[in-house]
Amino acid sequence: MPADLIHFVRHGEVHNPDKILYGRLDGFGLSERGTQMADRSASALATRPIAKIFSSPLQRAVESATPLSKRVDVPITIDERLNEGINVFEGTRLSLGRVFREPSMLVHFRNPWKPSWGEPYREISQRMLDMAEHAWNSVDEGEVALVSHQVAIWIFHRTAAGIPLPHMPHQRRCALSSITSFRKIGTKWKEESYREPATDLLEDAIDTGAV
Repeated sequence: MPADLIHFVRHGEVHNPDKILYGRLDGFGLSERGTQMADRSASALATRPIAKIFSSPLQRAVESATPLSKRVDVPITIDERLNEGINVFEGTRLSLGRVFREPSMLVHFRNPWKPSWGEPYREISQRMLDMAEHAWNSVDEGEVALVSHQVAIWIFHRTAAGIPLPHMPHQRRCALSSITSFRKIGTKWKEESYREPATDLLEDAIDTGAV
């Protein structure tokens, strides 16, 4: 028998006082509030029969997976398929004003439906489908937690829902430390629930790290 449910967990708030797009850059760990957020998602899942934990290799994801790992005494398995999406603005501060000041940047927005500024949504969808299938079959029973990033989780949501992958980043329903749970029925993925265990910590949180 495969897993009963898989839970995609987004990482908590990152220490990012300069508000840059950190993407896949090294050295961006959780803030103090981000650690609190990770504790909230861990508490929400600690009562579940978590049999396996996977994480993106990025520091913020591993730090977000650690509280759950400690609570349920399950080690963290790193998997590159859960990684952040690639984008050309990594390491910079992006704003509408900057785009107008630097017209050369407009080339990166020529096709937002692909998107032309980074990893194609279809490629993210495929690696997340592969990851979900792997996680689903990685245990004989119980549930699996996968700690990842906003765009990766949101693209999997859209893939499972059978809706077009192109979207505007501000439309994503994938808050910091949120939990989006799925079940596989036959050959199809069905979203079971979406939760925000750290709702009360979100209002002033900095969430500008990726596109």
